[in-house]
Amino acid sequence: MTDAQMGLSIATPVITVFAIALYQMGVLQRTGAVAAILAAIAIAVGQFLQR
Repeated sequence: MTDAQMGLSIATPVITVFAIALYQMGVLQRTGAVAAILAAIAIAVGQFLQR
């Protein structure tokens, strides 16, 4: 596992938790939270599929 993959495996859940927390506090709209979560997951999947 490369350093980038290790970082993304840590950062993706953190981004997801923060997006959900900000949505629940009313700071972030639902579409913004969903977009942030989907973008983080897409980047992580793309990084892990690269060789």
